[in-house]
Amino acid sequence: MLIEFSGRRVVVAGASRGIGRSIALAFAKAGAAVSICARGADALAATRAEIEAFGNPTHAAVCDLSRREEIERYIADVAEKLGGIDILVNNATAGSSDDSDAGWDASLGVDLLAAVRASRVAVPHLLRGTAPSIINIASGSGLNPSVRTPAYGAAKAAVIHYTRTQAAALARSGIRVNCVAPGSIEFPGGSWERRRADDPALYNSVLAASPAGRLGTPEEVADVVLFLASPFANWVTAQIISVNGGQGLRGA
Repeated sequence: MLIEFSGRRVVVAGASRGIGRSIALAFAKAGAAVSICARGADALAATRAEIEAFGNPTHAAVCDLSRREEIERYIADVAEKLGGIDILVNNATAGSSDDSDAGWDASLGVDLLAAVRASRVAVPHLLRGTAPSIINIASGSGLNPSVRTPAYGAAKAAVIHYTRTQAAALARSGIRVNCVAPGSIEFPGGSWERRRADDPALYNSVLAASPAGRLGTPEEVADVVLFLASPFANWVTAQIISVNGGQGLRGA
């Protein structure tokens, strides 16, 4: 199955590393013009260079996704530089495991409100786009109790609910909205790579809960995102797709 995005304009918010980076690279490989943003300038520049290597129009900007005015400025700049927006991927996370007020503020401000704010300002552009679609990245922690990361889990649960609300509100406008909820994903520099070294008991307990005997990869998440944005998913909206290799299932 060949998924082609030539001529399409894609925004991936939170894309300098990990899942967001893999999503952006996958869209670029499929022919799309891609814009990415993140807070870290160095990682952002490195990922932009990787995207540019595919030869399609590319845009990148430093953006603090906890700040409404920066999101508004970024989306407006993308629409101008790429000539519009067809696909929005909301991937931002504060990555907070803190149960303090600061941890809750960070999780709600980035994991949830960045998706709300980016969608709000992108929708007018999406309405003028081709086969417009929004894909929100949540987490398995938003589907099940998250004792280690209560604020993160609650924020991702809100993203899941918001996805379905968005889908209902935008269906008649022709904008599809779906959500991907990854399980435990391991990549260089990511939290699960660090935990493998710093907290092997936790890492091994999560590994034991995976029937496949391994954690997932960012590329496996990106594959599902591309499917949801493609014509193969034209009749798919308001769906929450777990990408977790069956994590948590117990065989006999």
